[in-house]
Amino acid sequence: MSGDVPGPADGFVVPPMPPRPPGPPPAPPAPPVAPDAVRALAVALLNLTGLGLGYALLRRWVWAAVCWAATAVLLVVALPADPDGVPAGVLAGYAVVLGAAAAHGAVAGLRSRLSWPGSAPVAALLGLVLLAVPAGGGVLYGSARDEATEQMLLDRLQHADDLVKARADQPFVTAQPGFRDALAAYADLGHRHPGSRAAHRLPDRMAVYYRTVAAAYPQRKYCEAITPLEFLRTVPRSMREQDLGTLATWPDSRLADSLYGCGANELSGGQTGWTGHFGELLTTFSGSAQAAKAELAVKSAVDRAAKDVGGGDPCAAVSRLSGLGAQIRTVASTAQAQAATLDKDADRADRGVASGTYPCGVHQYRTGSFDSALTSMNKFVRDHPHDANRARAQKIAIAAEIAQTVPAAGKKLPTTDSGGSIQVTIKNDSPDDIEVLYTGPVTGSVTVRACGSCSAYSFGATLALGGFHPCSDSGKDYPQRTISLPPGTTYFLHKPRGGSIASPASDTAQLRSGYIYTECAYTKKGLGALS
Repeated sequence: MSGDVPGPADGFVVPPMPPRPPGPPPAPPAPPVAPDAVRALAVALLNLTGLGLGYALLRRWVWAAVCWAATAVLLVVALPADPDGVPAGVLAGYAVVLGAAAAHGAVAGLRSRLSWPGSAPVAALLGLVLLAVPAGGGVLYGSARDEATEQMLLDRLQHADDLVKARADQPFVTAQPGFRDALAAYADLGHRHPGSRAAHRLPDRMAVYYRTVAAAYPQRKYCEAITPLEFLRTVPRSMREQDLGTLATWPDSRLADSLYGCGANELSGGQTGWTGHFGELLTTFSGSAQAAKAELAVKSAVDRAAKDVGGGDPCAAVSRLSGLGAQIRTVASTAQAQAATLDKDADRADRGVASGTYPCGVHQYRTGSFDSALTSMNKFVRDHPHDANRARAQKIAIAAEIAQTVPAAGKKLPTTDSGGSIQVTIKNDSPDDIEVLYTGPVTGSVTVRACGSCSAYSFGATLALGGFHPCSDSGKDYPQRTISLPPGTTYFLHKPRGGSIASPASDTAQLRSGYIYTECAYTKKGLGALS
């Protein structure tokens, strides 16, 4: 057999394919969907949920995806919840998307069947129920946003607390800016967020704030405590009354204590700052117990200084009394309620100065401060014409003036003794009136009038080789005075009077009994020296 395929020539025929069995007749075209307003409403409500469910029931997946994308963008922007909330632009854009989806879904659902459920009213009811999803989400977001706000405010509160704590050990002048920033934060919480948890914690925080700012007071650093306490008295201007309570007046008694404590320490230490502190105390807290103590402190200070006049350094006591008198009057000028009492203290201080001038002058003389002794004694003589010490004060002033030129004249304090057995004649060979001061066993002064026919000697004449002999011209009647002095060393000082420019001259004489002594005063021309 060959491998050829049989053909017709070989008697075989391939039968034709059987005909396809008949199928069902083609479906007739679907009848048009009748418009249904309830269905349109259902689709619109389902799209308003933001989940694109209306489009999903219509199998409009592209539009459903648009709704899902818009909601996803909103969630990304909104979460986690922030105190500032969702930006208004995002909310407006999302609202536009939902509105458009509802309108477009309503139009599409008017003539399109739902894939599920079959009943349009059921779908509409489902849409109403599902609207609770965005509404509930909004409520939950609002709560989350409120909590975020609370946390933010608590963070602000903590930041203010940290500012206070970090400055607890700093000097107030350094810490004050931080304290002010903390106070501003506390005040903002109380005024702008009164119902917040942070605001409810303010009373406790302010108690800590006050104690921290006034930390110097319990340590009895009264001078350091004054400025912080004055600052705390201004806090009620910023804070709500309910946030402070009794703290509003908390600094008052402490400030009064500090003003008194600081002022009293300065007063006892001889510093001048007490006037400002006592002045503020007596003005701001005039009726306080501290004000009464301040008056007693001033009185005691005057008493102590007056007692010290009789001590080892009467000049320091006089200076102290002089300063106290002026300082007390400064305080009295501002403290009207205590002015009368303070003026009496100032008067006592002035009387102490007056009575202390003499012992001060004696002290100055004994310590070799002859210039100061002369000033003190002249002042005492001028101000106390009837005092028992006036006569001796005059003697001391004379001796002090001589000792300015001849320091040896000031070795002994002059007495009120006068006179002696030795006659000393003082002649004036100068055209000026002269005053002769003397001290030694006795002290005094005498004035000799000018010599009308005399003139100043040239410097060369006083150096003449044949000797220089003033008061020796027999043709002149030299004005003269005779005094009686006891034996011993006597120091003389000749000084011109009447505005002469001649300089004073000094002389030291050893006086012995049985001798007659003559002092001659003359003026050198050119040098203007009285000898």
